This record gives sequence, structure tokens and C-alpha cells, in this order.
Amino acid sequence: MLERILPSSASVVATDGDIAAPLHPEEEAALGNAVAKRRREFVTARALARDALSRLGVPPQSIPAGPRGEPLWPGGVVGSITHCTGYRACAVGREADLVTIGVDAEVNEPLPAGLLPDVALPEERDRIGGLREEDPDVSWDRLLFSIKESIYKAWFPLARCWLGFEDASVAIDRSGGTFSAQLLVPGPTLHGRKLDGFSGRWLASNGLVLSAIAVPSRALD
Repeated sequence: MLERILPSSASVVATDGDIAAPLHPEEEAALGNAVAKRRREFVTARALARDALSRLGVPPQSIPAGPRGEPLWPGGVVGSITHCTGYRACAVGREADLVTIGVDAEVNEPLPAGLLPDVALPEERDRIGGLREEDPDVSWDRLLFSIKESIYKAWFPLARCWLGFEDASVAIDRSGGTFSAQLLVPGPTLHGRKLDGFSGRWLASNGLVLSAIAVPSRALD
């Protein structure tokens, strides 16, 4: 499904269940003594990532994890991984085509009670209320959470620092299936231009809400 909201320059591989596959020694070291659920997610993610990379012509290789658990992609490649109940996916692209990728999938169900104030700014909660009245079939609070996860995944490889839920203000376009995010903290400078926000696309389908950011390299020319 993510391929529906990402550009053709992104290679996307997804599955609805876990994959049993061997890990490289570096990956085993990164996984450590993880619980069974975390191990299944990690193994599946690496299998999907190697498949997605192969579609770019990148040979199979180790994809270890960084200090915050982020995938360490081969040189010249950007990518993002997501997993939730019933869906796991990886999207990768070449740096010549894409500056960064951030993807996230969540079940299309309301957030647990009391969590929304931790995720949404006051103006975002107002926007979600209006969207809920227009289309109650989408869990807009969960979609906002998904978008903020995608923002962080797109942000971190560029800035190499934390970005909290409160550090970006998101506006969702219901009819266009798009969103925009204004950064509320200073962003990194890319090609002499200060990054001040992201735009992306979202989708509600098959019991899931999905979001994706893919910044094209030509946008920085």
C-alpha cells in the first residue's frame, strides 16, 4: 500500500506477516537479547530491506542499527521501515533521487485514551475534531500519530537529533490525501537551504492508516 503514496523512485516491499530469515553477525549484535516480538520484527524488517535494496541493484549486505535503533543503510541509499499489526514494510531509494524517506503504518483505530494531548498540539486537536466530523471512518488522531512518526524518520537522518511530537505542526488535507508539517525548531541546512518543514501523502485502506514522506533531491537544486 505504501507504494501508492510514494514516488516511483522508491523501492517498496511489504508483507502482512513475519518472515523467517538469517541475520548478519552485525545485525545479531544490534539485536542483542531482544524479546521474541522484537526479534520477529527486526528479522522481518531486514528481510524486507534486503529485498527492497535488491530492486535498486544493491547486493545483499548487513543493515545494522544506529544508536537510536535506526537502520544504517548502505552508502548512497536512504530508507525507512515500519511495522504494525498485519503490515510490515520497507521503502528505500537512491540519494541521487531522494534526500530522505519516512514511512509509518498504524491500525485505523483511535489512540488509547489520554494519549492525544501528548501527540497533538492544541491547533492540531482542533483540526482533528473538524476532520472527524467530515469523515468519522478515519481515525484522525491515529493518522496524526503516524504522520509524526514519518516526520521523525525523515528528520533524523538529516539532523541526527531528537524531534518531539510538539516540534512540528501538521495540517492534513482530507480530500487530497496529503499533509504538510511546519517545523517549530531549527532544521538542518541542506544544499544551502534551511529545512523548515515536510510535505507528504497519507492513505486509509484495509484497516490501516499510512503516511509517507519522500523529499526529492531535485527539490534542493
